[in-house]
Amino acid sequence: MKNYKRLLMYIKPYLGRLGLAIICIIIAGGANLYLPWIIKDMIDKVLAEKDMAMLNIISVSIVVVFAVRGFFYYWQSYLVSYIGQRVVVDVREVMFKKFQRMPMAYFDKHQTGETMSYLTNDVAAIQSALVDNLIEFFTESVILVGSVVLMLYIDWKLTLLTLITVPMVGYAMKIFGRKIKSSGTLIQEKLADITSLLQESISSIRIVKSFVREDYEVKRFRRENNLNFRAVMKNVQLTSLLTPTVEFLAAVAVTFIVWFGGYEVVQGIMSAGALVAFLTYAVNLANPVKRLSRIYGRMQQAMAAIDRIFYVLDLEENVADKSDAKILPKVTGKVSVENITFSYDGKHNALENVSFEVLPGQMIAFVGPSGAGKSTIANLIPRFYDVQEGAIKIDGYDIRDVTSKSLREQIGIVPQETVLFSTTVMENIRYGKLDATDEEVIAAAKAANADKFIRELPEGYQTKIGERGLNLSGGQRQRMAIARAMLKNPQILILDEATSALDTESEKIVQSALDELMKGRTSFVIAHRLSTIFAADKIFVIDKGRICEAGTHKELLALGGVYSNLYNIQFSKL
Repeated sequence: MKNYKRLLMYIKPYLGRLGLAIICIIIAGGANLYLPWIIKDMIDKVLAEKDMAMLNIISVSIVVVFAVRGFFYYWQSYLVSYIGQRVVVDVREVMFKKFQRMPMAYFDKHQTGETMSYLTNDVAAIQSALVDNLIEFFTESVILVGSVVLMLYIDWKLTLLTLITVPMVGYAMKIFGRKIKSSGTLIQEKLADITSLLQESISSIRIVKSFVREDYEVKRFRRENNLNFRAVMKNVQLTSLLTPTVEFLAAVAVTFIVWFGGYEVVQGIMSAGALVAFLTYAVNLANPVKRLSRIYGRMQQAMAAIDRIFYVLDLEENVADKSDAKILPKVTGKVSVENITFSYDGKHNALENVSFEVLPGQMIAFVGPSGAGKSTIANLIPRFYDVQEGAIKIDGYDIRDVTSKSLREQIGIVPQETVLFSTTVMENIRYGKLDATDEEVIAAAKAANADKFIRELPEGYQTKIGERGLNLSGGQRQRMAIARAMLKNPQILILDEATSALDTESEKIVQSALDELMKGRTSFVIAHRLSTIFAADKIFVIDKGRICEAGTHKELLALGGVYSNLYNIQFSKL
């Protein structure tokens, strides 16, 4: 129950409402306890003694009790639902913040669908645990306790005889509870698998259709869906066994009551009305026990989701700011990479003992075969990962000693695959500077050679571009990304193969925009097309995680090494 107690801490801001809700639950639940007493008075006083005054009192009281019950039932439902929904909102927000802070290494190892499942399926289980189960738990507890108290008042010996079965019920619930929680964990995992498959398949629908793999994807989904079905049915099997087990034990208790209570009525120790009322309370006792067993089963299943949520919240943020991290002041753009070694998996080094220095305003290029470590360097400068050895310094500041926010605010990145959001063109470019005016956005678009095509869109800058901007060409998306980077106005730029996916005509337009973007800024360019880096102040050739050559374009050609070989391969046909 450790994690459930942690979950209850999220209720703390709403304790006032919770207190009112519990009062309403107690009153609404307590109203249910009045009916058996009515039966007792009807038999012993109205029917046996022909007491018309009591009949009138009973008639009026039934209407009053149910009116009161209805009033408090409404407020218990509203207040508990309000609290439950607020807790769900708060937990979902805390989880979303957690994912925003998680290092890139986490997302490298976990599918997007799995992450989405935490925020949807698992958080939805909290709603069930806190709203439906909480109302039912308190209501049934009130009826259970109230029934026991009134049973003791009517006949304490018969009550003690009835309660013999309680330890057996508790033991049965404990045994089943463990198994239900285990199966609940499996259900949440299978739901996460389904969500992951859905996200992966739908986001890759163009590939699916181009390879005519619709039937294959359906088979994949059917397999995961069936695995989820089996997990759910295992849980149903356990919960279905728990309820009749508890009911059987309750039936044993009722049998004792019928025999012993009947004996006391025959002997004149108890009135017939009292026995009927006692039996009604005993049934009231059995029903809450049965319902509480169902609640317990659902709570165990919800606990599996709650455990998953707190597992994520407890994950270590490997790339976290130090407690004494400083704010990086506005930089000139001097970057020093000092003997860095980095590994993604802790076993194989992606970079090994790499060192270089870049002066403010210089354009630096990285070239080399795929997997050599070029993009790794680009990921380390904005501190998406932390190096295992060595240091990266900007204007003399070790990037691990400053806040990630102040570091990344001064770095602009234009990736190979442009990421755009399902909103307007204006808002996509404004993402680079959230408080930018419309005029500033348009100026950035003009500088990126994007203004013309934007104005030709159906609604110009207010055109919604759809998911990931797939309605635009690759060159158009890239120019929007450049405009976004220009609006941010960073001192350090990272261009990760920004033109490699474009045709020749689009490349010329985008390259012109990039040249404008790089003016006066320290720029790191990762390129496969060597034509885009001839003007670089320095070119580093990376191979197997090491710098094997360094120099200008002319110097490297004269060297006749790896760079010269790459150049000859690309331009031999020209």
